[in-house]
Amino acid sequence: MLLITGANGQLGRCLRDILPRGEALYTDAADLDITQEAAVLSYGQDKSFSAIINCAAYTNVDQAEAEPEPARRINACGPANLAKLAAAQNIPLIHLSTDYVFDGSVNTPLSETAPTRPLNVYGKTKQEGEQAVLQYARTAVVLRTAWLYSPYGKNFVKTILKLGKERPEINVVFDQIGTPTYAGHLAQAIIEILPQIKAGSKEIYHFTDDGVCSWYDLAWYVLKKADISCCVRPVLSSQYPTKAARPAFCVLNKSKITQTFGLSLKHWTQGADCCLNKLTE
Repeated sequence: MLLITGANGQLGRCLRDILPRGEALYTDAADLDITQEAAVLSYGQDKSFSAIINCAAYTNVDQAEAEPEPARRINACGPANLAKLAAAQNIPLIHLSTDYVFDGSVNTPLSETAPTRPLNVYGKTKQEGEQAVLQYARTAVVLRTAWLYSPYGKNFVKTILKLGKERPEINVVFDQIGTPTYAGHLAQAIIEILPQIKAGSKEIYHFTDDGVCSWYDLAWYVLKKADISCCVRPVLSSQYPTKAARPAFCVLNKSKITQTFGLSLKHWTQGADCCLNKLTE
């Protein structure tokens, strides 16, 4: 039985689509408060898990600037507590992290060993979470991903579709470069790597869909595929100020995870197509 936290989020919902309830115990904050160490450890006392997948996170990047402590409790303390539970049961922990641990100052794809220099509170707390997992777990995979979207919850793709239907034109930044990742593809990758994790190993891996684009490119593609006649105008980040600074170029190098686990990556446009198809079902 897998323990999956943050099960009502984008990735958790996509895992639900793949794994039936009989194979996983799906929890969210109402079921298990991962920020409370005693609650996490006691939760596992009468249960035997085969692995933990931590999808729980504080993901509001701008709001985190005003709420650093809540962000830290969920993104750093929570993973530490789950790592301690995983260590107590001697099981693997897969913990999801982010490309925002980087500052985006390097214009080549980033490997797992590249220096981390987060620009915002969200990135800093996620970096702390990574460090906690690697410190406390006996067996762990820290999985950095980027630009996650799905048919569920709030995300960039769904926001663009909504705005495209409401407005004749929208402005989208074109000077932030990365790789959109369909949560369904990430969920499938997690299921594929889980049985291959070696006991006692603690590694960081990068996973996104393949290819590179800007937020503008993604918005343009999504509206075109959805046949929504809204004009998308490219703007500079300086013309669209946000509370949190964001990396300008954050493309992750996925060679380590593909070579280690034999994964085959799909292009980000395939992910967008899958998401749009599900939204119209």
